Amino acid sequence: MIRATAVIGQYHWIEAAIDTVVLDFDDRHRRRMVMTGTRGLEFLLDLENAVALRGGDALVLEDGRRVEVVAAPEPLIEIRGTDPGHLVRLAWHLGNRHLPTQIMAKGLRIRRDHVIEEMVRGLGARVIEIEAPFDPEGGAYAPAHQSHAHHDHADHGCSHDHHGHAHGKHDHGHVHDEHCGHDHHHRDHGHSHAHGHK
Repeated sequence: MIRATAVIGQYHWIEAAIDTVVLDFDDRHRRRMVMTGTRGLEFLLDLENAVALRGGDALVLEDGRRVEVVAAPEPLIEIRGTDPGHLVRLAWHLGNRHLPTQIMAKGLRIRRDHVIEEMVRGLGARVIEIEAPFDPEGGAYAPAHQSHAHHDHADHGCSHDHHGHAHGKHDHGHVHDEHCGHDHHHRDHGHSHAHGHK
């Protein structure tokens, strides 16, 4: 099976992609897994270290061909504040709970979580349910997402497992790292399939 052994960052490539993989946030943070493109190309993602892929990245196959990464729509909530200061306070509460959060011009996006929804409503926020690609912040120590090969990224180990879990079953009142080793919940998006492990 042909392997994809490098990544080129968002839109820093001009070659036509031979196929496309549509991946949710969990499946966009892997080191090694079998993928099948929307046109039927099956290949092995085989990187030295796990890379946080974004929509618009290209996976580079051993023969030089490119496979485009597309971020799949997911069930999210968009959190709106009453003013910029209120939104900053809401962001602080999400960050304090280590929730992957996408920062938008007028709101914050997280995966749907009824516990967090109740919390932010209690803080005066408006909550809107949406379906959209999830592209949260990478964190202060994440490498800048420029044109790169897989070896440019450090292996952050257990920190890769902090993404995409339903937090409703966890205690949100403290900093934690209990996600290490938890199974991810994958959905069939009808576009592509991904199998394997980090």
